[in-house]
Amino acid sequence: MLTGKRRAFLRVLSHNLVMQGKIQTTEARAKEIKPKVEKLVTLAKKGDVATLRLLIRRVPRDSAYKLFHEIAPRYKTKKGGYLRIRKTTVTRKRDGVKQATIEFV
Repeated sequence: MLTGKRRAFLRVLSHNLVMQGKIQTTEARAKEIKPKVEKLVTLAKKGDVATLRLLIRRVPRDSAYKLFHEIAPRYKTKKGGYLRIRKTTVTRKRDGVKQATIEFV
């Protein structure tokens, strides 16, 4: 069960990923949002109004529309694996956490 702050943070992180196409974050955060965003893409591939309304409930409106109208049609024939996590050699200076880039394939 996720707390409200954590759920909100993951929602914003997935929104940024959808809007920008790729983001750089920590490995743990990338691994956390990958299945969530992939489920959103799978849901958006259905292409009906009910799924658009579900997407609007789960992510902000503009990212829901982008998922529904731009991203999902690109993966119409693909069964899964819409995102890629690339681990980088960069670590954060203050705490040494490993960084990763997550992007759409």
